[in-house]
Amino acid sequence: MKTYKYLFIAFTFLFLAGGFSSMAKNEPPTKQFVVVLDAGHGGKDSGNSWHGFYEKHIALDIALKVGKELEKNKNIKVIYTRKTDVFIPLHKRADIANEAEADLFVSVHCNGHDSNAHGTETFVLGLHRSKDNLEVAMKENSVIYLEDDYKVSYGNFDPKDPSSYIGMTLMQEEYLDQSILLADFIQKEYTGTLKRVDRGVKQAGFLVLRETFMPSVLTEVGFLSYKPEGSYLNSNKGKLNIAASIQEGIEDYINSINMHSLEVDNIPIPQETVENASTASEVYDGIKFKVQLAAGSTAIETKSYNFKGLEGVSRNKEGNLYKYYYGSTSDYIAIQNKQREAKQTGYKNCYIVAFKGDKKISVNEALKSKTK
Repeated sequence: MKTYKYLFIAFTFLFLAGGFSSMAKNEPPTKQFVVVLDAGHGGKDSGNSWHGFYEKHIALDIALKVGKELEKNKNIKVIYTRKTDVFIPLHKRADIANEAEADLFVSVHCNGHDSNAHGTETFVLGLHRSKDNLEVAMKENSVIYLEDDYKVSYGNFDPKDPSSYIGMTLMQEEYLDQSILLADFIQKEYTGTLKRVDRGVKQAGFLVLRETFMPSVLTEVGFLSYKPEGSYLNSNKGKLNIAASIQEGIEDYINSINMHSLEVDNIPIPQETVENASTASEVYDGIKFKVQLAAGSTAIETKSYNFKGLEGVSRNKEGNLYKYYYGSTSDYIAIQNKQREAKQTGYKNCYIVAFKGDKKISVNEALKSKTK
């Protein structure tokens, strides 16, 4: 009798195990973080060309190398605007990113100038802070003259007319902080790891960034006109190094806005961890974490009815924008719970920011602070 009992238990266990295995296979996959890599220029548009170095080829080689490394992470999906030497209109590049509902858009370019200028700079969409920024944007935007019916695609926009750039920032306003954060991570990799000359994070009116609906940057990886830098960028070593910096910058950004999610999304959480979640804490001395819900040029009352019922929303004016934050705590686990709550309420693109005193710092920097 005992034998039959043990056989019954064994068969029951195998049946349940098989059922669980089948259920696991049918579970929906974890949503991947979508990165669109845009190699500037291509085809009939060679971009900058100096000393036998061609921007369209170098940008493509770097973008492909970035993608190859990012694709090693199963939680990241990479989409390319081009993988060969073909001409893609600027608005089509943005369409590719928008249709994919991408989380990031990174456009790779090489600079050129009639001087000994050299170094790296990364742009976000915004008002021109200098004549040089405007000149870079005008040069990059002039590619639309190679497009058929460009007046239809871009309305009355004239790349050579400074007045055409007024108001360009409105469409990217919501993503400005995130774009600056990404640009900063990429620049720090160029200058900290590769020791390239730092020309900074800048704002300018690039058409390809205006058309996208996600955090977006355009990175100028160096000057082909400065022969030593052009030779470096044209070399396999240079391309590999620059690609690694862009890749690291992207991954630093992903980790900063969604800490640990790429590593643990598919790992089962022990029941005792779930039960103790409300009492867990991870406090950082002198740091305040907040969840940024939105940003805009209009001051809105921080009443709950303006923020999908969320109580305790604060407003802060930073530059020309008003930023709206939910929660304020030194406890990183507590702010993650606030972020989840905000996302469930409808703020799908909200993200965590950090302050040390009145100064905004990166979340990565905050998390390196000594815990209590």
